[in-house]
Amino acid sequence: MTKNLYHVLGVSKEASESEIKSAYRKLARKYHPDLNKDNKEAAEKFKEISCAYDILGDKEKRKKYDNNEIDCDGKPTGFGAGGFGGGEGFGGFGNGTYRTYSTSGNPFGAGGGGFDFSSIFGEDIFSQFGGSAQGFGGRAARGPRKGEDIAYSMKVDFLTAAKGGETSVIIQGKNINVKIPAGTLDGQTLRLKGLGQEGFNGGPKGDVLITINVDKHPYFSLDGLNVLLELPISIKEAVLGAKVTIPTISGKVAVTIPPYSSSGEKLRLKGKGLKNKSGQGDQIVSLKIVSPKNKNTELEKALQNMGDETIRNY
Repeated sequence: MTKNLYHVLGVSKEASESEIKSAYRKLARKYHPDLNKDNKEAAEKFKEISCAYDILGDKEKRKKYDNNEIDCDGKPTGFGAGGFGGGEGFGGFGNGTYRTYSTSGNPFGAGGGGFDFSSIFGEDIFSQFGGSAQGFGGRAARGPRKGEDIAYSMKVDFLTAAKGGETSVIIQGKNINVKIPAGTLDGQTLRLKGLGQEGFNGGPKGDVLITINVDKHPYFSLDGLNVLLELPISIKEAVLGAKVTIPTISGKVAVTIPPYSSSGEKLRLKGKGLKNKSGQGDQIVSLKIVSPKNKNTELEKALQNMGDETIRNY
């Protein structure tokens, strides 16, 4: 059965260019061979999504694919096995190996549509494959070649990731201090240059790629750069209004609960969210009315004396 390139990238046929690009970046980061050493399935998956993006990431090729003028390998339909670039297919993946990547950011060689992988891993991630190197971990290069990168996963508590901080890890027997930038998000990769494997033939050392796994917080959560907080309030506070103290990632602040508030209503604290190079978030406070746990005779009498009010329209 012929594979569907949209399914390969996990997008719909109506997906925009930016949605296709975003889906590809996410998958490329997940399955890149540098981060999946000796994992043949990941290598095959990386090859498959790269070929899919080479077609769907190019307007003309995508149009031809949608019109069934070319197949999922980029070959013209009904014209034999010529295809793009001969028997190798796109970017030289036809023989089951990876081509050398250039530092220009084009992972498919001179003729491919390509995608700038530096936006995923950093500007120089493919420099180790330059010169006469023969693919990922292939035959030794004649000239200097950068050493292999080391992939590492590290847990960071929520507030350290949000506010920034420093922690230490032991990699290859060395204690390394890692600076966590403020506004670091779960799944983000930090690059420590020159701390990877030794280079070849006088080439520079590789890097350490640290994937950050942010721990959950007891009451904070995230929506992009916005910090979310559910705030329990009493019936009295909801009806009469109140001034209460609540936590933020930068410390406690006082907020005003408007009279006659309802559960689900939100208060926005400007500039109290995460801040990084992408921007500045807010803190969104969702109100939740909580009834008293113990019997309250006075409250019951007061409620019984209240007039009936229609609050439902169904």
